[in-house]
Amino acid sequence: MTPAQAGQLGALERWGKTPDRAAATAPARKAAEARWEREVRSEFPDLDDALVLRLAESRRKAHFVRMGQASAAARKRKAAQKPPIKAASSAA
Repeated sequence: MTPAQAGQLGALERWGKTPDRAAATAPARKAAEARWEREVRSEFPDLDDALVLRLAESRRKAHFVRMGQASAAARKRKAAQKPPIKAASSAA
């Protein structure tokens, strides 16, 4: 079993025992949101809470845009490495 297969199996087993996924993942989501807020507050300690939240949200969105771009580039590189598919020739 590859590490990827073991991870998939573990995830399936975990979610098969978890009736409320939102509640199970809430602490992780809260920690991720707090990361962006901490980052903004360390750079701009005197901002009011509403502005901190807006800046944190923008940073989070920028992060996911960068991840999406990196993912697309990786897929493109992987596709370029594959040999082209040959068309089936019809014998008459």
